[in-house]
Amino acid sequence: MVETEGGGPEGGAAEVLDRPLPDGVRRRVVGIVADGFGGLSPAELPTQLRQYARFTPNRRVKFAGNAMAAAVETDPAFRQRIADRLRQTQAELSGALDSGTPLPAADPLDVAAAAYVLRPPGWVKLVAAAGEEVLRADAERVEEEGRAELERLREELTRAREQARGEAERLRGELEAARRETDSLHRRLRSALSDVKRGEAALRKARAEAQAVRDEGQVRASAAESEARRLKTRLGEAEAALEAARRASREGRSVEDMRVRLLLDTLMDASQGLRRELALPPVSMRPAETVDAVEPGRMTPKDIAARALSEGDPAVLDQLLALPQAHLVVDGYNVTKTGYPQMPLDKQRLRLLGQLSQLAAQTGAEITCVFDGAELLAPVLLAPPRGVRVLFSKPGVTADELIRRLVRAEPPGRPVVVASTDREVADGVARAGARPVASAVLLRRLS
Repeated sequence: MVETEGGGPEGGAAEVLDRPLPDGVRRRVVGIVADGFGGLSPAELPTQLRQYARFTPNRRVKFAGNAMAAAVETDPAFRQRIADRLRQTQAELSGALDSGTPLPAADPLDVAAAAYVLRPPGWVKLVAAAGEEVLRADAERVEEEGRAELERLREELTRAREQARGEAERLRGELEAARRETDSLHRRLRSALSDVKRGEAALRKARAEAQAVRDEGQVRASAAESEARRLKTRLGEAEAALEAARRASREGRSVEDMRVRLLLDTLMDASQGLRRELALPPVSMRPAETVDAVEPGRMTPKDIAARALSEGDPAVLDQLLALPQAHLVVDGYNVTKTGYPQMPLDKQRLRLLGQLSQLAAQTGAEITCVFDGAELLAPVLLAPPRGVRVLFSKPGVTADELIRRLVRAEPPGRPVVVASTDREVADGVARAGARPVASAVLLRRLS
């Protein structure tokens, strides 16, 4: 329905469009607004369109099409400004609409869009006529496209029918060939089934024979494994017994050989040292000369007594260590607590071992220094000095007991010297054949 109030351009503004604006007309209206409001200042634009003022017309259409269409519909002042811009850019079309004489050659969509913006008298009819024209054009286009589509479908149907007839003929031939192939396959299948049955019978027979052979083999394998385990057990017992016998023989012989060899070396060194010490010509010595007597001008017994050394003389220790294969065993803490008890235990050990290393280098004797392990709070990280064996007693064993074991381990006849002030140690090693010396004698010799 169209409602009209008054006449002229102002009267046309009261007309109301009672149907939605056709899409084609709406697109043309948005294009007119996009081209027109670029020449307006931001103050002349509605608030929602000011952010698009710097956009190009195409970008305005893309991003602000709906907002521009809504502003033209609801903002008369903005629509009037766009109408003024349209009269400047399309003066001929605007004049014709204002005078009520549209141009015959103009596009109905352009005329309707301009009439929607300018709102001349009768603009609603122009918009409705443009919409009907668009609908007629769309209907004609759709009808034309439908006729073309129908013709295309008819042609495709004809081709499909021809292809279907050809495909049916081909399928009939293939079906006949497949039937013949099926008959041949049925014959082959029956022959194969017969062969399979014969093969299954042979396979069952072979499996039965193989199972019998497997069972017999398992029985024999079980018997062989039992015999092998029994033989392995006897062999292991024999090897263990042989190894134990070898180990016992080797350990016993090695210890005895070591003791005998060490004693033999001691005797040989002693005999050689005695021979060098006496230096007696074998042919000039006579039995009569071995009789103890004092010749005129010779040394008297009183002179011989003057040459004897006291027990506290360090020279006694030098004479003992000069014996062949001499072994000096030192009661470590007994010596250090006698000589320098004010020092810590670790300092005592280091000082004593350094001095013993020098003594070993001077005399060439074997030296073993024994410390009591009960005095230790933690394991000792110690590099033994050259020529000195360092031993600590095990838990529950005293250093005195370890010294006695060392003396008992030596072969009879080897010169063993034990440096300790402990009377119990001295008496014990003396009974075992060793020579005890006081710790003070060793300290004086070391100093």
